[in-house]
Parts: sequence; C-alpha cells; structure tokens
Amino acid sequence: MRRIPKLGWIVAGVVAVSAVTAAVVVLTRGSATVAETMRAAGCTYRDAVPYPPKDSKTLADYHADVPTLSSPVRWRTFPPSGGSHYRLWARWGFYAKPVNPRQVVHNEEHGGVVLWWGAKVPASTVAELRRFYVSQPVAVLGTPLAALGDRVAISAWTADPSYKGDLGLSYRQGSYGIGHVAVCPRFDEHAFTVFRDAYRGHSPQGFPLAADAPGCGPTTSCKG
Repeated sequence: MRRIPKLGWIVAGVVAVSAVTAAVVVLTRGSATVAETMRAAGCTYRDAVPYPPKDSKTLADYHADVPTLSSPVRWRTFPPSGGSHYRLWARWGFYAKPVNPRQVVHNEEHGGVVLWWGAKVPASTVAELRRFYVSQPVAVLGTPLAALGDRVAISAWTADPSYKGDLGLSYRQGSYGIGHVAVCPRFDEHAFTVFRDAYRGHSPQGFPLAADAPGCGPTTSCKG
C-alpha cells in the first residue's frame, strides 16, 4: 500500500478540521441571519429554551402539564414558542377566530411555524398573512391572538442542533429544543419567509412534515 507522506496527513487533518469549522459557522450564521433579518424589519426577536415539563416522572411528555384547555401554563416567550401544551393539536389551517395557544404549541412541537396577529391589526394585513400562508401551507398555522394588539408575530419550536441523540427521547435526555419568536409592528414578507424557511419542519420530537398538511389534525390524521 502506498504510504502517504506526513505532510499529506497534516493537510488532510487541516481540511477535516476546516470542514467541521465551516459547518459550525454555517449553522451559526444561519441562526444569526434569521435574527438579523427580523430585526432589520423592525421586529423584536428571541430564541429561548422552553421550560422543562413540571413533573420529572413524565419528561417524555409535556401533555401532563396541560390536562385541560383552561389549565394554567408557563411559557418563556410571548407568543409561546415551545413547552407545555394540550394533548390534542389544532387542525392545520388559517383561522379567523382564535385557536387556544395551549393547542397551538403542540402544532409547533410537530414542526410547525405559527402566524399570529393582534385584535387591532388591519384586515388588509390579515389578508397579506393569509396569502403568505397559502403560498406554503404545509406545517403553517395562522391564528388571531388578541393580546398582540396592533402587532403581528411568527414563532416556531425546533430541535436543538447540538443534540445528537434520538429525537423521540430528547425530552427524557434533557434536550427540550429551542423556541424562536419574532414580534413585529407590521408584516414583512421577506423577513417572514426567512424565518419560515429556516425553522419549519425541524420538530424537536422528529415529527414528519407529511402529517402537517392543511386539514390534518388529531381526528383527521394524515400519513406521516
């Protein structure tokens, strides 16, 4: 077998390290790009690790925290971007009437991106949000949230890229994913597109996008 000169091994090692470094830089740059893009659009932006489930004995399941649709909840962000949620998610779609956020967080857990708007947001802006939804409706949900007032928002809950284990066991192993949320004074199509394309389909539990098509839900399941 032909021997590789020592210099060759050194060069190969440098190339390998450079490749890993480049991958980390790209990942970091991607996350930074979303934040920078949202802030350039006048939005506030936040990444936050959700609170762990309340009961250490049910670490694989956030449902025990929210047994009813009126149960008290504790979320790190507003609108919520991960954490405790009701056992049934909302049917995927764009809603004229508010969907309970306790359900919506479950949609986020399934890899969804959520569009929110306050009670004082003009109908013309809601129409823009609907058009944005229609352009890419899979794993996207739209709902009013009165407390936002005259603002709009977008949120998602993704797997932590540093976690290398089985996503189905991530909560038991202390990885709760990362919530992302941007609250904006107006709808900005470019910024919302960057956010959606970065975070949609990256469920902290590994749920497939095939199950997040419009109309799919706990009583009208789609193949995943």
